[in-house]
Amino acid sequence: MPVVLKKDIENAFASITVQELHEKHFDPNWHFHPHYQIFTVLNSNGTRFIGDDIAVFNTGDTVFLGPDLPHLWRNDKAYFEGTATSEAHGLVLYFTDDFLGKDFFEKPEMHLIKNLLEHSKRGISWSEKSNKLIIGYLKEILILNGFDRILKLLELLHLLSQDKNYTFITKEGYANSHKVSETERMQKVHDFVLKNFKTEIKLQEISETISMSEAAFCRYFKKRANKTFTDFVNEIRIGNACKMIGEQKYSISEICFESGFNTISNFNHQFKKIVHKTPSEYLKALKI
Repeated sequence: MPVVLKKDIENAFASITVQELHEKHFDPNWHFHPHYQIFTVLNSNGTRFIGDDIAVFNTGDTVFLGPDLPHLWRNDKAYFEGTATSEAHGLVLYFTDDFLGKDFFEKPEMHLIKNLLEHSKRGISWSEKSNKLIIGYLKEILILNGFDRILKLLELLHLLSQDKNYTFITKEGYANSHKVSETERMQKVHDFVLKNFKTEIKLQEISETISMSEAAFCRYFKKRANKTFTDFVNEIRIGNACKMIGEQKYSISEICFESGFNTISNFNHQFKKIVHKTPSEYLKALKI
């Protein structure tokens, strides 16, 4: 079955699409679409890929993504093996910038919301307090229809446009340079790394997997991911380490080797570089 990178969401009966997801795991395919998207995880965990960003996600994770921003919520291994204690549960809302007409957000009264939509092109996340507010609105929008649904979405966008406690997800200047024709190639890279990050990953091996020379693959990956392949692998490994630290069941040395690092010194160096804390400082912050 071919992987589809460009994902279209159409609703012939409404200008807003809202879906409640109850699945064994979220869509494992890295994709993008021409819609704005507000997505919240109501239950489950894993690793989140948005543009050039990699992060751990857990219940409550909520983001606002602009059009054509590539993304993927990859659940932890237990969800694919059927050993997770519950299904992956989420709420997602889609709309286009012209769902109320071509020039609606160009009106003077809409300038704050227009700024919000512009910021969403880098992906936006909020504080836990704001996330709870967003989740409440999404649950209301889910059960509303017609004009009431539109009004509630506009109210949510208005509130978010005034909330300054947000964080951009992708780096400044990030732009989607992917083509639909490259879907299968990039999907193979993601799948290979997620499957093998606990062991040594040789450049030759991943290059052969997608039928490219090592030099060509390095250039290709950096141009599209906005980071080197080595940085990509290290971010996934540190993401796994963060999850293990959060479980508070393992020693630092166990976490180091289970995350694919060969030495404690390199593990500590990469952890500090990516998380901006030492593993011990990260654990302490979690406890606080």
